[in-house]
Amino acid sequence: MNRPANLDVLLQPRPPSPLQEIHDERFERHGVRLLLKRDDLIHTTVPWDMDVRGPMDLYPAGNKWRKLSLNLAEAGAQGRRTLVTFGGAYSNHLRATAAAGRLLGFATVGVVRGDELADRPLNPSLARCAADGMRLHFVPRGDYRRKAEPDVLARLLRDARAEDAYVVPEGGSNALAVRGCQELGAELRGLVDVAAVACGTGGTLAGLAAGLGPDQRALGVPVLRGDFLGAEVRALQDAAFGGPRGRWALEGRFHFGGYARTSAELEAFAADFEERHGLRVERVYVAKLLYALVALAAEGAFPRGTRLAAVITGAP
Repeated sequence: MNRPANLDVLLQPRPPSPLQEIHDERFERHGVRLLLKRDDLIHTTVPWDMDVRGPMDLYPAGNKWRKLSLNLAEAGAQGRRTLVTFGGAYSNHLRATAAAGRLLGFATVGVVRGDELADRPLNPSLARCAADGMRLHFVPRGDYRRKAEPDVLARLLRDARAEDAYVVPEGGSNALAVRGCQELGAELRGLVDVAAVACGTGGTLAGLAAGLGPDQRALGVPVLRGDFLGAEVRALQDAAFGGPRGRWALEGRFHFGGYARTSAELEAFAADFEERHGLRVERVYVAKLLYALVALAAEGAFPRGTRLAAVITGAP
């Protein structure tokens, strides 16, 4: 599916994102070249991520634009004027959807995990969603876990007064999102040997791997605990392409306890990387990705001469 011209005008994307080589002795001593795929720079408004450390500390993330763009086009083609999607209290995807809706004139509804949150002041991420016009609907965690079941989904949409809405899944990951992220891999063809990305729902990895050439591979670093992500990536590629595409693998040792969880060690690493390279390091995804790559390089996971790209999905 092609995006209508006015969608690109309104969203103002600027792909391809830059590929920036940086010099870091932790890679160079092992003969590895580190390049940053600055997907945070392809958009200035829609795909905002939020750093949970600061009350209004916002920055763009290009993979959110890539995942949303074809879904927004499809919603428009179907004549839908309301988008409904799902996320936790600090969901970057909710924030991106709310901003896209504001720009394009869609009403947006965010189904938020945790009905107890309705009685608390909105955190900065949800407050930004509300400021962009998103109506927040808080649901019990048990119902949220079952949202993919047709009867539960129908009830959630009815309770949220969004029965006729276009539904975008949690994290934005569906077949259209995967096809959108395929462009990310295509932009790296012939330029790197390994392309690594932090993973939440697996959509970006599924598309990235599909877009790379046959002599390249993708590496996903999950930011959540559990071994479910491999099956999710395979299912997303089946839905998008009818079968597997590209070479990819997961390295699941670097979630630091789960989504949005951190540690003093990770904080120190991120601060050190910022000082070394003058790049603000987002903590939920990017810090875990970079930490993993440093550790893997030290373990000899990348042969000498490897051109290694880290996809930066959020930075100031």
